[in-house]
Amino acid sequence: MVGKNFYCQEKEADKILIYGGQPLQGKITVSGAKNAVLPIIVASLLAEGTCTIYDVPHLADVEIICDVLRELGAEIKFNSKVNTSAAVEINCQNLNNYEATYDYVKKMRASVLVMGPLLARLGKAKISMPGGCAIGTRPIDLHLKGLEALGVRISMEHGYLLAEAPVLKGARIYLDYPSVGATENILMAAALAEGTTIIENAAEEPEIVDLANFINSMGGKIIGAGTNVIKIEGVKSLGSTIHTVIPDRIEAGSYLLAGAITGGDLLLENVIIDHLKPVVAKLIEAGVEVIEESTGLRVRSNGEFKAIDIKTLPYPGFPTDMQAQFMALLTLAQGTSIITETVFENRFMHAEELRRMGADIRIEGRSAVVEGTDKLMGAQVKASDLRAGAALVIAGLVAQGETTITNTYHLDRGYDDLVGKLRSVGANIMRVKSSKTEPLKLIYQA
Repeated sequence: MVGKNFYCQEKEADKILIYGGQPLQGKITVSGAKNAVLPIIVASLLAEGTCTIYDVPHLADVEIICDVLRELGAEIKFNSKVNTSAAVEINCQNLNNYEATYDYVKKMRASVLVMGPLLARLGKAKISMPGGCAIGTRPIDLHLKGLEALGVRISMEHGYLLAEAPVLKGARIYLDYPSVGATENILMAAALAEGTTIIENAAEEPEIVDLANFINSMGGKIIGAGTNVIKIEGVKSLGSTIHTVIPDRIEAGSYLLAGAITGGDLLLENVIIDHLKPVVAKLIEAGVEVIEESTGLRVRSNGEFKAIDIKTLPYPGFPTDMQAQFMALLTLAQGTSIITETVFENRFMHAEELRRMGADIRIEGRSAVVEGTDKLMGAQVKASDLRAGAALVIAGLVAQGETTITNTYHLDRGYDDLVGKLRSVGANIMRVKSSKTEPLKLIYQA
C-alpha cells in the first residue's frame, strides 16, 4: 500500500512521458473503485468493531481519508496482500475526536462525508468548510438540508461547520438534485437514526449500492439503493464486517478508451459490465468493437472513429467522469462531435491542453464542439484535474512524437498504478521526476 503522506507536495514535481503510436494489446485488471472505497472507509466510523475492506486501490485519496479517520481516533492497518488482494482493517470502537480539520478537507472534498457518521456515533461533528473545486463549485447545501431534516442543528464559525444532534430521528427527505455525496452522507447518518428515513430523488450510482451493501453487512437495514428512493430503518448499533469493493467503472472506461484510440486489442478483467453500459454504447456508436467475454470486456479498434454526440447526466446516464476521455477520442473522429456537460459548470479545461496537441475544439457555454482531425501531435501539457489528466494520457498514447504531462499528482488520486498497467500492455510510457532529463532517452526503448 502507498506510504503515509503519499499525496505530499513533492509528487507535484513528477512528469509522465509518453511516446505515442503503440497499439495496446493484452489484459489489464481493474482496481477497486475510488468513488466506492472512500465512502465505505468513512462508513466504518459507524461500526463498533473492526471492518476489513478488500480490493482497496493504491490511491492518494485513500491515504488522505485514512489520515482523516486516524485523526478522529480510528485504528487503521494496511495489508498489502491479504487473500491475494490489498486490504485495510479499520477499528473505530474508540473514536475520541469529532473534528475534521482544514488541512485534510482542503486536500479532498470527500472528507466532508465524515459528518453523517460522526453525528450518528458521537452526536456532533466539526468539519472545515470545503472550498471550491477545479471543475465546479460543488456546494454541500443538499448535505446540510438532509441532515437538518434528521434533527441536526448546524451553524458556522470561523470557516467550520458545527453540527449537533443528541438524537437523530428518521425523516422523509427529497433531494433537489440526485447528489451522490448528499445521498451518502444522509444514508450513513440515517443508518443509526431512530425510526425510518426515506430519501427521494436519491443518487442511483453503483457506488451508492456498494455503500448500502457494506452498511447492511454490518447489520444495517437499507433497501432501494440503486433506485431513486432509498429506505433506511435505523438500528441501535453496527458491528464488524468484511467487504470487497466493486471494480472502478471509470478506470475501466478510461482503459477502454485507451485501447480504442490506439487501435488496440485489450481485455479488461474485474469489471461489472452493467456499470459500463453508457460508455460501451457510445464506443459502439463511434465504431469501436466491444465484446463481452467470460473473463471480462474486450475492446478492439482499427483506429477509425465516427463523430458522436454526448450529454453527461447522473447515473444511469453518461458519466461526467468519462467526458474528458471521450473528448480525447473524438478529436480523431470523422466529422463533428458535440459534448454537452450538465453536471459540472467548469469541466472543459482539458480542451485547451488537447488543442496544444493539435485538436480542433471550441467551447460554447456548456457544450464543446469537436471537429475531427487526422492526427494529434505530442506536446507539453498540464493536467488540471483527475479526469483531465486521464484524457491527456489517452491522447498522448496515439499522438505523434513525445507528450509530457505535468501535475501528475491529480492522476495519483484516482488511478492505481496507471503507468505500470499501461506499460504492461505495450504503451511507451514512464514517470520521472522533473529534475531528471536522462530518462527521456529511455522512453524510446522497447
